[in-house]
Amino acid sequence: MIIRDNETVDISTPSGVMRAHIFRPAASGRFPGIIFFSEIYQVTGPIRRAAAILAGHGFVVAVPEVYHEYEVPGTVLTYSETGTARGNELKITKTVQGFDDDAKACVAYLEQAEYCTGHIGAAGMCLGGHLAFRAALLPQVRAAACLYPTDIHKCTLGLGQADDSLARCAEITGELLMIFGRQDPHIPQAGRALIYERLSAAERVFEWHEYNAAHAFMRDEGPRYNPQLAAQCYALIVSLFQRTLMASA
Repeated sequence: MIIRDNETVDISTPSGVMRAHIFRPAASGRFPGIIFFSEIYQVTGPIRRAAAILAGHGFVVAVPEVYHEYEVPGTVLTYSETGTARGNELKITKTVQGFDDDAKACVAYLEQAEYCTGHIGAAGMCLGGHLAFRAALLPQVRAAACLYPTDIHKCTLGLGQADDSLARCAEITGELLMIFGRQDPHIPQAGRALIYERLSAAERVFEWHEYNAAHAFMRDEGPRYNPQLAAQCYALIVSLFQRTLMASA
């Protein structure tokens, strides 16, 4: 589908105004919504292109600026040592409650948007994969695609580095899609096994995929990008959201 990819909205949150970038079909009508959480670098070129892929399959995609309390609207951190250091610093400066409030605000926005059906999913890469996992704790989120989600197994998200994401996984009512790279040093085998065991013990509905790939293998920039595997993963993601968000749309 032809899409619109140049819209932004400013959404009120308890910690201030959060800018979200909107990608949606250009056709008239109402479409299911996806909150797409970025890596630690905010809304970079690769994140925009990923959002455009999802929008092109018939979804309204809202990409929030995850560090809106600390950076001016529109800030994009670079894929560099400096950008990485800043992104990792803010990941443990912002509170978990702050991340959760952002997800709730995005849900509320999509529920009232004239171009959205109100059927909502979440997705994200790296930090964003963890935030999508937490968004799935909200009852309105029908499905979440968590792409190499960092820190879930370590419980180190946010200020104090003591998040409760894994401990609360039994609260997730929607379907999960979990995607990992086997050569990802941020989520080693033991960490992946822990997440799998907890989701299984909680009897959640989830699909699990591991690939022989590095961290950020879906980012279409840099040497770790694996376009063949990325294409396979996008097919899985689109299938998840078509099944869970469009069936009753």
